[in-house]
Amino acid sequence: MLIHPRELYAHALGEGYTVGAFNAASLEMLQAIIGAAEAERSPAFVMVSMGARKYVGDFPRFVQVMRLYAQAACVPLVVHHDHCQTVQAAREAIDAGCQSVMFDGSHLPFEENVAKTKEIADYAHEHDCVVEAELGCLPGFEDMVFSEKAVYTDPALAVQFVAESGCDSLAIAAGTSHGGVRADGYLPLDLDRIREIHEALPGFPLVLHGAASLPPALIEECNAWGGRVEFLRNCSEEAIRAASYLGVCKANMDVDNFLCFTTAIRRFFAESPELYDPRKYLAPARAAFREEVAHKMRHVLRSAGRF
Repeated sequence: MLIHPRELYAHALGEGYTVGAFNAASLEMLQAIIGAAEAERSPAFVMVSMGARKYVGDFPRFVQVMRLYAQAACVPLVVHHDHCQTVQAAREAIDAGCQSVMFDGSHLPFEENVAKTKEIADYAHEHDCVVEAELGCLPGFEDMVFSEKAVYTDPALAVQFVAESGCDSLAIAAGTSHGGVRADGYLPLDLDRIREIHEALPGFPLVLHGAASLPPALIEECNAWGGRVEFLRNCSEEAIRAASYLGVCKANMDVDNFLCFTTAIRRFFAESPELYDPRKYLAPARAAFREEVAHKMRHVLRSAGRF
């Protein structure tokens, strides 16, 4: 079922858990996310990114497909657009039927980020849609988002930003990264900073981007079947789980799901080189994606069994 984002945020904050947000760029990915949510009795944000928007071609029609599948589900779901980098892209996402849009003005000066976020928030609220904004920068590259350095979110500026922009949730920078970075071990997540922002904005939904953990075992398995994936690192699942107690009620996590999807296809090709029917290799890929999403819901987000 489709649920209003504000209602879902309120439930997550009240119950003290995090809702996972997962990108879908194909029917298989969409089915995997919703299938995991239904199996785990967990809510979820089903997202489309700018890269997925370009990939699917007819973006408004794909949003309607997302809404159709979400509406038929037996658990609460929100259709969300991730990382709109222009006011026009955000407006188009709202007009297409997204219930929630994320405007990424993190690369802009503070005043410009506030102004553009407010412009989008005003338009969104007229259409019963909500806006997620971002303050601070995450390092790394994922989809069409790139930053060379981390700029952690300042709690005092977060309060000012929320008050002036009218945003409905805020993505903060506290140690996660987009797509992983080169490091010897898991990145430290600044839980004290998250706690401070949560205390400065009581009852306000906080969001973590780049919350996939890139467990080395997932990369090793992919490479064992012919992949050449670099061993990048991010924050651990334990750290993301700890943040779920501190007002983080939405977490974007995609890279781990994509790894599992790709590994399943590589394994199929290695074990069954004589087969060419796409359904034969997309089915196990969908199942692997679904199981990884279910794992996050059960063991990281603590969202399983909430509905």
